[in-house]
Amino acid sequence: MSVPLFLRSALLPCRAVPGAYPRDSRSIVKTTPTRYNGLEQLPLPTSSRRRYATAASASPSVPVVPYSALTVGVPRETYPNERRVAVTPQNVSLLLKKGFSRVLVERGAGEEAKLHDQVYEQAGATLVDRGSIWSQSDIILKVRNPQQQGPIDEIGALRQGSTVISFLYPAQNKPLVEKLASRGVTSFAMDMIPRISRAQTYDALSSMANIAGYKAVLEASNHFGRFLTGQVTAAGKIPPGKVLVIGAGVAGLSAIASARRLGAIVRGFDTRSAAREQVQSLGAEFIEVDIQEEGSGQGGYAKEMSKEFIEAEMKLFMEQAREVDIIITTALIPGKPAPKLITKEMVAAMKPGSVIVDLAAEAGGNCEATIPGELTKFQDVTVIGMRLPSVK
Repeated sequence: MSVPLFLRSALLPCRAVPGAYPRDSRSIVKTTPTRYNGLEQLPLPTSSRRRYATAASASPSVPVVPYSALTVGVPRETYPNERRVAVTPQNVSLLLKKGFSRVLVERGAGEEAKLHDQVYEQAGATLVDRGSIWSQSDIILKVRNPQQQGPIDEIGALRQGSTVISFLYPAQNKPLVEKLASRGVTSFAMDMIPRISRAQTYDALSSMANIAGYKAVLEASNHFGRFLTGQVTAAGKIPPGKVLVIGAGVAGLSAIASARRLGAIVRGFDTRSAAREQVQSLGAEFIEVDIQEEGSGQGGYAKEMSKEFIEAEMKLFMEQAREVDIIITTALIPGKPAPKLITKEMVAAMKPGSVIVDLAAEAGGNCEATIPGELTKFQDVTVIGMRLPSVK
């Protein structure tokens, strides 16, 4: 995750409201601190000062919070099988260099990611127990949203007036957002950063999707049981494996590129016509239905399609299921459960030993045979519903 930047308790660079942040957020980092009402604060670019001056004069009671008064906390993730950590030792050094008072790291927070406590200490972090993280931090940085299951109550442990920066998925987790708001907690969803050029530096969601697509191919190859690339030996010829990738977003394109590098024959599908060129540029075949319907939605994501298109799409997937060895699904619709694209009948039609990797498992899954968080067998087909990119 990138270093958060604050002004009057508000996050500036990546708010998903048009016109609500500087045209070039990098200029905030490059400028030198100045004094504002007696307190040190980073100045805004000239083009944005007038906009914030009006807001500041309208809210004179809102205090200016200097970096030196803010403590950043990094708790250990409690979500099942989560191995990631929100802040690396390198990030700790950057945060302290920007002027934050302290960076508190829970003991063992980075162990699953092979980042040991002593490395965090060397970077300047203060190692503390779990209780101290929540009671002393002004800003909490997490990978997963605050958990509230059984004995774990991270929402209740948050200080009133603190800020949480995490992958929150507010459209799917409205009760969570309401609970955070009721406690006076400011929540910042990293997954809601707009997909525009000036916010690319902060697009952690795409970074994770890229890793997930790569990891999906490795997992599929591991469980497939034979070569993905074709082989010619003295004993005979082995044909290359065939891979179908459904959804040509960041994760899908990463999977296509990875499968091609391993020598597989790759086919890609997406409802958005703009994805054709991207799929073909990676050396894969772009397959499509006969019905012409544009699937691009707001922000470059896919939208829900018509009944006629879905029927044609399902027929195509059944044909492909009989031919391919591996299917990787990545289809998601913002704010809604993942669409069911691979039925149990399609899974049953696949060749014995085939593999399905469902990257949408956490949102309900694109495959009817998927069990989120588990690796299962359905009529001799391996179905991987493990949560990538973090998996044990």
